[in-house]
Amino acid sequence: MVDAARARKLADRIQQIVAEMLERRIKDPRLGFVTVTDARITNDLRDATVFYTVYGSEAERADSAAALESAKGVIRSEVGRRTGVRHTPSITFVLDAVMENAAHIDDLLAQARARDAEVAAAARGARPAGDANPYRVDDDVEDEESDDDDGGDAADGPAGRRS
Repeated sequence: MVDAARARKLADRIQQIVAEMLERRIKDPRLGFVTVTDARITNDLRDATVFYTVYGSEAERADSAAALESAKGVIRSEVGRRTGVRHTPSITFVLDAVMENAAHIDDLLAQARARDAEVAAAARGARPAGDANPYRVDDDVEDEESDDDDGGDAADGPAGRRS
C-alpha cells in the first residue's frame, strides 16, 4: 500500500505538469481556455484523474475535451519523464462542473431570499390568532396567590405562627 501523503504529492505534481503542458506544449487549436482544477490518483498509483474547467460555450467544452483526449499520450509520457515513478499512471480527463454547481446554488439562494422576503412582508401586519397569553391560567389560583401575599392573618404571631 502506498503512503497517502506520497499519493497526494504525486497528484499535485501531476496537476502542475499537466497545467504546464497545456499552457506551453500543446498547440491544438481546439483547446480553449482550460484550467486544471485538481488531480487525484488511486492508492496503487496506476490511474490519475485530472479535473479541468473550460471557459466558454458547450461547443468549446466539447472541442477542448477532444483536444485533451488526443494529447493524452504526450501528456502521459511527459508526466512519466518528470515524475520518475516506475509505472506512469494512466490519465483520465474529467470536466469539473464546479462553476455550474456554484451558479445553481446561487440561484437556489436567490429563490430562498425571495421567499423569505415574501414571508416577512406577509408577517408585518399579522397578529397572533389566539390570546396574548397562550398559557391557560386558572383565575382561582391567581386570587389565592394574591391573598397570601398580604403577610398573613392578624391572629398570626410575628413569625407567622399561631400563639
